[in-house]
Amino acid sequence: MVPRLRLTLLGVGAMASPRFAPAGLLVACGVHRVAFDGGPGAEPPAGRLDAWLVTDERAELRSALRRLAAERGLVPRMADADVGGLRIRALPVAHTSHPTCGYRIEAGTGVAVWAPEFRTFPAWAEGADLMFAEASCWDRPIRFRGGAGGHAPVREVGAEAVEHRIGRLVYAHIGRPCLRAMDAGRTPDYGEWGREGHTYSLPPHGRAR
Repeated sequence: MVPRLRLTLLGVGAMASPRFAPAGLLVACGVHRVAFDGGPGAEPPAGRLDAWLVTDERAELRSALRRLAAERGLVPRMADADVGGLRIRALPVAHTSHPTCGYRIEAGTGVAVWAPEFRTFPAWAEGADLMFAEASCWDRPIRFRGGAGGHAPVREVGAEAVEHRIGRLVYAHIGRPCLRAMDAGRTPDYGEWGREGHTYSLPPHGRAR
């Protein structure tokens, strides 16, 4: 029997968030655990850790992540991983001028996606039961200089998630425009704000709880 997939948000903040720890995720399947991104204040708890994967090997927090991972005998990397009943694939996202990725995480017939930063919704997330997604901006995109990429707004991400048949959408990289929207009582048309420390579960046969 395939164990239930448990996904805990370690942090939901965009870079230099005044409110939240850096966006990070801990995935557990049976005795196996894999960390994704995070950083100071968003470290995985003590215990077994099979891998520490990142979506951007050149991110601003890379030095801090290397130190934290080294304490666990690991090296943070952007890579595929097969751990116990987990099949994890690093897949490209359009975000900046150098290679960045998101992750499609499969356990049994259930599928989760970790894609905290992108300018264009990743087509490979199609049909995921649970997706942790970009929320750097609310209703207007952030575009990087020179057209190198940027961040998609929540309203665009939600609409794309519906088109791509995402079962449950959780915003997990919350930037200042979205903090202002939250404080004003606004809620996404589709999806929900991520909660630090909250665990989402994915039964072996799909659809998040």
